[in-house]
Amino acid sequence: MMRKNAIAGVAAAAALLLLAGCANQAATPSSSSGGAGQPNIPTVSTVESPKDAVLPAGDGKATCSNLTLGYIGAETGPNAQLGINIVNGVQLAIDQHNKSNPGCQVNFKKFDTEGDPNKATGPVTQAVSEADIVGVVGLPFSGESKATGNIFEQQGLVHLTPSATNPGLTKNGWTTFFRALGNDSQQGPAAAKFVTDTLKAKKVYLVQDDSDYGIGLATATSQALGSAQIGNDKVTTGQKDFSAVISKIMNAKPDAVYYAGYYAEAAPLDQQLVAKGFKGSFVGPDGVKDDQFIKLAGDASKNAFFTCPCIPGELLTTFEGQYKAAFNAEPGTYSIEGYDAATVLLSGIDAGKNTRAALKDWVKTYDKDGLSKKYKWDSTGELQAPAVYGYKIDNGKIVYIGQIGK
Repeated sequence: MMRKNAIAGVAAAAALLLLAGCANQAATPSSSSGGAGQPNIPTVSTVESPKDAVLPAGDGKATCSNLTLGYIGAETGPNAQLGINIVNGVQLAIDQHNKSNPGCQVNFKKFDTEGDPNKATGPVTQAVSEADIVGVVGLPFSGESKATGNIFEQQGLVHLTPSATNPGLTKNGWTTFFRALGNDSQQGPAAAKFVTDTLKAKKVYLVQDDSDYGIGLATATSQALGSAQIGNDKVTTGQKDFSAVISKIMNAKPDAVYYAGYYAEAAPLDQQLVAKGFKGSFVGPDGVKDDQFIKLAGDASKNAFFTCPCIPGELLTTFEGQYKAAFNAEPGTYSIEGYDAATVLLSGIDAGKNTRAALKDWVKTYDKDGLSKKYKWDSTGELQAPAVYGYKIDNGKIVYIGQIGK
């Protein structure tokens, strides 16, 4: 995907403030048919954002020198698109800030981990050694976040993840780690309720991958499913042939399969399931919710639904227009969260928090609205008021169906 510089100005950014209303309240439901044999769940076509949302442009009076924000995470690799979505959101925020603040030009430096925990320590070690980097957006995935959290902590470098959801990440005593979304202790129960109550599945088969993300999510979802779960199995990262697990699933005859993992394995699993005659719903989390899933799974993706602690940035009209103008693409999963996370850091820089210690303290006491949600953290780095949302496939596109698990 090409990444061009954002050209949206202050006026365009300020237009976002006209989206009045309560944060994340969806409106204008419309009827839409699902795939063959799938529940017909109404879609939601608009999302309202807080009227006082903090925007990257600020007041245009900021002054600073030789400061850099970093992104550390996947830009290449099997699940790279999830990282690219975030990179683009961060880039858009920084471009809008710099256009509006000639006296404070914040640099942006990217470090590619390929989403691999075994490869992440090198880029993180390099980033924390560069003194001009005062804050980081990342890492996107739970495994790489777990592998590198101590490195950030040792150097006092604050980092906001827009997408790593393993609940254990905030139980390590780190003071530099902040999660800009809900974790899987919220997503798992919401997913279970969605599958059993909304999709009306009486029998659910759970499949997980071998990542920290998949393991944590599967544990939370399984506990919430209770007796509705009739079986479970595991797959491995990079697996392509799922015939053994599919045989078990078909023998169990579930109404729905919930997959805890990423789209690189979820897509061929769903495709092979449908080819074997599976007629139920295939439900995946945020790690699966990407257009790459549709591309890889093909027509089989018609049976898919998604859960995610993320709102659809494409339904925020001004943000969507700015993002599309900059990158010639629609916002993806976690684009808006990447934008908001960068905005939190940029607003700290604008307030004169120009050292690592000062910027970390800024985030620690932050209490303001972003476009996607309210950003206020507890003492462990967890958001104080997270929510989970549902999506489905309709006519080859991922569409929004509103908040779930309430």
